[in-house]
Amino acid sequence: MPNTRDPGGGEITVYIGLGSNLGDREANLREASSRIQELIKVVRRSSIYETEPVGLSEQPWFLNQVIEGIVLQDVRQAVSLSTSYATCDEADDKLSVCRTFAQAFLSELLKIETDLGRERTIVNGPRVIDIDLLLFGDRIIDHSKEDKESPGIDQITVVVPHPRMHTRRFVLEPLCEIAPDLIHPILQKTFPEILASLDDHSIVRRYEPTANS
Repeated sequence: MPNTRDPGGGEITVYIGLGSNLGDREANLREASSRIQELIKVVRRSSIYETEPVGLSEQPWFLNQVIEGIVLQDVRQAVSLSTSYATCDEADDKLSVCRTFAQAFLSELLKIETDLGRERTIVNGPRVIDIDLLLFGDRIIDHSKEDKESPGIDQITVVVPHPRMHTRRFVLEPLCEIAPDLIHPILQKTFPEILASLDDHSIVRRYEPTANS
């Protein structure tokens, strides 16, 4: 399955990761998902997974989910870049257009984080909501320019594919559920193949809501 649908109309398929480990985690995911629907037509949602914290273990467990969707036409028009994206190729000027569009889309996602109370105070720390742009079509943007291992808290720059998604079980498990044939644009492997060779042994399990949830 290709990573982007662009039959001349500029459709952009995106994959977005959600996470929450503070407050009502389920409600946080629902609210984020609802807000994201203002930006994309949702195609599929993964199950919700309960996941062991990675990077900073002394914090509550997370709920995680991955959403697949197509960027809405009015969102594309709002940044006046849909026509340019439809013909985007590897030429530097057109790649710059793609980068600008992806950055604008990421900025909208980060606004949702802020509106829902996200505070960036501790790297890999607890959070009400975390929204990650995992894939933006099949574009490869800024991987040669970013410090992918240790991004600063305030250094928010679009990098797709997400530079750590292929190392995170809590991303790969839900992604493989909804897109088992999807190929990583850089590694050129399916995500189930990446998951099968993963060295991350953290616990990721389907979430079973309580009766009162």
